[in-house]
Amino acid sequence: MATIASLELGQSGIIKDFPVNAVPLKLLEMGCLPGNEVSLIQTAPFNDPLYLNINGCHLAIRKETAAKIEIELIHG
Repeated sequence: MATIASLELGQSGIIKDFPVNAVPLKLLEMGCLPGNEVSLIQTAPFNDPLYLNINGCHLAIRKETAAKIEIELIHG
C-alpha cells in the first residue's frame, strides 16, 4: 500500500482512502480528500514535515499523518 509518506520528490499520486480520525479537519478543508492529486515538492531536514501540493494548494503535513493517507501512484 502506497501512502503520501512513501512519495519521492516530484512523484505524484491520487488520494484513495484514510481513516476518518487520522486527518485533521483543517487538512480536509484544504483539499486532502479522496480523488485529489497530491505531489511531494520538498522535505524538511530529517524528512519531517513533508511539503505537498494538493490540487494547487501547498501545505506541510507531518510524516506520521502522511503515512495514514493511502494513495495510488501516478506513473509517467
